[in-house]
Amino acid sequence: MSDEFSTVSAFSALLKNVEQLGDILRQRGWTISCAESCTGGGIAYALTSVAGSSQWFNQSWVTYSNEAKQQCLGVTQGTLAQFGAVSEQTVAQMVTGVVKNSGADIAVSVSGIAGPSGGTATKPVGTVWFGFMVKGALITQCCRFDGDRLSVREQAINYAINFLYQRLVAEENKVRQT
Repeated sequence: MSDEFSTVSAFSALLKNVEQLGDILRQRGWTISCAESCTGGGIAYALTSVAGSSQWFNQSWVTYSNEAKQQCLGVTQGTLAQFGAVSEQTVAQMVTGVVKNSGADIAVSVSGIAGPSGGTATKPVGTVWFGFMVKGALITQCCRFDGDRLSVREQAINYAINFLYQRLVAEENKVRQT
């Protein structure tokens, strides 16, 4: 998977954040699980690339097809028909399914258009939706990344891990200040 990242140093920098995220999860006794579409397991790969990740990484689903999203995670046909696979509604249902099926304390889902084709005027190539669940709190985010397929996937993997790390650090800082 290191060829999924544009440089070795980019992957090394990501792994530093994974280690720090893992330290926080380990300290809290929490686990993380994920569901991925356009990143094809890249988030799970990055999370499990550090020693000791078995203490806090639970499980992952690569649900690339709409059928897999429905069967494995409970995404409804109605959501897919009305909003599409690359939508806020879909990633919300995906991440809810992850937590329901895994019991993880935090979870991430991702669905996007990495390209080079598949984009539309309203959802161009590079559109990626994320769903995050942190101890029951749902957060959805949409990003538009530039570049080729490899670059879009790399940016999505980085974004997901960095978002969770920054979210948990912010929560820790809030607790320390009270």
